[in-house]
Amino acid sequence: MTVPPYLAVAMQLAARSVEAAPDVAAARAGILAHIQELEVELAGTRRFLETFSGTPLKLAVLPEYLFTGFPTGRVQDFPARAIFAPDGPEYRALGEVAKRLGLFIAGNAYESDPHFPTLYFQASFLVAPTGQVVLRYRRLNSMFTASPHDVWSAYCRHYGPEAIFPVADTEIGRIAAIASEEILYPEIARAHALRGAELFVHSSSEAGGLLPSAKQIARRARALENLAYVVSANTAGIAMSDIAGASADGNSAIIDWRGTVMAEALSGPNVNAFAEIDIEAVRRARRKPGMSNYLARQRLELFRDTYAGVVQPADSLIEDGKVKPSASLDAVRILREIIDRRARQGLI
Repeated sequence: MTVPPYLAVAMQLAARSVEAAPDVAAARAGILAHIQELEVELAGTRRFLETFSGTPLKLAVLPEYLFTGFPTGRVQDFPARAIFAPDGPEYRALGEVAKRLGLFIAGNAYESDPHFPTLYFQASFLVAPTGQVVLRYRRLNSMFTASPHDVWSAYCRHYGPEAIFPVADTEIGRIAAIASEEILYPEIARAHALRGAELFVHSSSEAGGLLPSAKQIARRARALENLAYVVSANTAGIAMSDIAGASADGNSAIIDWRGTVMAEALSGPNVNAFAEIDIEAVRRARRKPGMSNYLARQRLELFRDTYAGVVQPADSLIEDGKVKPSASLDAVRILREIIDRRARQGLI
């Protein structure tokens, strides 16, 4: 199916911490109210950008944990306040917004799983204009929230290998998600690209600034080496948190498949990171038998033995066949053990 050019926008918006709410009920109500506010902002953004450019807006990417903020330890009931159920009211509300506006909406949230009731994962999602969630990716490289890798044997048994690096084949192209800091890990983007992903939606919350950050550099690298677009939405600060509001603010961006920054925002809430997406250009580049076709030139068998070596072990949250709660994840201890082992091996 041919994909006509369309606009994508990285919505640089302020996340709101649910930790400031007086109780769980207020926190849950605040999330749904925030989604209603988002619809107004998305509708206005579409009118403005389509009038400005003459090209239809088809994709809006939201920042990381926009509706909840992240757990800081200020409250003990963060999961009850913040976690979305896969079939819960928050996704239904987002689906209704997508239907009414005719948009694909990508975002990020903490999410429960019926197979792992003691855990929650960080999930990146894509809601289609049908109102359905057509992409659900659980963050794999996660330090303080459970990763599917922490319950790997059970996760694969329940969902199979296709759920690990999912790609949604949509009317606006084949889309995959990269969560926040995972843009720094080239294997994640490459795994998605090898499964056909032509555009990465990247929800992030990071410190923006005048000097290039690690994530800014990585976004361009992931786009170039995979011949794929990256639409990266950063938070415009985190409201109602106990850190300085603008500590995670700025530099939302859209990068094309050549690694060129097409648009990049400064600080504050804005929709200045928007650009025209030409999926057919990606497809033409990937079909050319030239030196710049980095995907086709991969010799992955060369790396099989090296990658077979375990650095961070699987199933760290499974003990005696039982799944431990998310709070049992001792990320710092695991990292120390990995570093000590590699030091003894003379590898670092």
